[in-house]
Amino acid sequence: MEVLIEKVITYSVVILFIALIVFIYIRKQKRDSRIVDEKIKLSKEEGLHEPVSLHPVVDVNSCIRTGACISACPEKDILGIRNGKATIINASHCVGHGACFHACPVEAISLCIGTEKRGVDLPHVNQQFESNVPGIFIAGEIGGMGLIKNAVEQGRQAVENLTKTLDKKVTADYDLIVVGAGPAGISATLTAKKNNLKVLTVDQDTLGGTVFNFPRAKIIMTSPMELPLYGKVKLNETSKEQLLKLWQDVLGKNNITIVENTKIETIVAHPGYFVVGGSNCKDYTTQKVLLAIGRRGSPRKLNIPGEELEKVTYRLLEPELVEGKNVVVVGGGDSAIESALQLMGQNKVHLAYRGDAFARIKPKNNEKIKAAIAEKSVEVLFNTNLTSIRQDCVYYTGKEPGQETRLDNDLVFILAGGELPTQFLEKSGIMITRKFGEAILKHEK
Repeated sequence: MEVLIEKVITYSVVILFIALIVFIYIRKQKRDSRIVDEKIKLSKEEGLHEPVSLHPVVDVNSCIRTGACISACPEKDILGIRNGKATIINASHCVGHGACFHACPVEAISLCIGTEKRGVDLPHVNQQFESNVPGIFIAGEIGGMGLIKNAVEQGRQAVENLTKTLDKKVTADYDLIVVGAGPAGISATLTAKKNNLKVLTVDQDTLGGTVFNFPRAKIIMTSPMELPLYGKVKLNETSKEQLLKLWQDVLGKNNITIVENTKIETIVAHPGYFVVGGSNCKDYTTQKVLLAIGRRGSPRKLNIPGEELEKVTYRLLEPELVEGKNVVVVGGGDSAIESALQLMGQNKVHLAYRGDAFARIKPKNNEKIKAAIAEKSVEVLFNTNLTSIRQDCVYYTGKEPGQETRLDNDLVFILAGGELPTQFLEKSGIMITRKFGEAILKHEK
């Protein structure tokens, strides 16, 4: 009898212990879910919940709540655990690292572009990075992958793929012409050199592409990457100058010269080769073409009177040289906000944005601009559209479209994003499709 009682007590203690563990686990799970719910609510209020471009989508039926995706993500609060499953919190902060995709042990994450309501235009590209036009390949931001590491890897893979299909019987000036000298274009050029291809790289601006157009003091967040003919590059935080110097050094050591300030305007297909026409009035023949021009083929313009004046520019390269000016920065994204922050102090800065609140900006930028507004270092004009630009002022409208306001002004920086070079792509025969939440990187089940 005593033995039986001891067993009952022992089993009861074990059951109570297990029940306590389950209770603690469930309570913690509910608490964590409430925290994530609050973050999602705040994210929606601030307009950060909807993705801008590439973003993760979780298959809740496969997710087993390891949290590996959250730990792997180098950004803040992109993903969280709610009701025992991974979920999106701040989708617009995702920059396409893809770390969550690779970290998930059960392959429950896909990387998608666009949403059911908001489509994103992308050129058609297959798994070899070849477009619908045989011989024209696409890599980097224009294909949906904007992160430096991803762009570098795509440029490398694209050239490795096209190298396999080169025809030695074709006579042309070049085996490959790379259009764009940003991260994808540089990586592609180095890979072509490694594979002993005759390659020409052309950029409408200068070495670095989009990176070159960053403000001088802008910090670039990246992660370790493999650069062809150089090796492993371990950079967590670096300046624009350091990254450009790295590229200049590796290109110089391999005797590679970039043709700068030359815009490729036409790509005409012929049997076995292409004729590529540049703004320098030169035509080149090549067997293959790689487009690595980024999504911002051209800066988005306001199309208002006076926009052609010399006081208007679409990028800020050396903010330290701008001093004692009345400056208007147009835009509500990270580039516009970072530029306004760098210009304040030594200038009177107005930040004009057509929206009623900043959305889809980095948390640090959000904190900094709020502090600048509170300190009156930057005056933000929400719900504002410039209507005309004069030599000594600008005119704008607010919530009341018919009422124009004059603002004394010396310089205007229009940083309202860029436009996909749709006309150039379509003229080259490349098909453009609008993606509504389509997975561009997923695990094969």
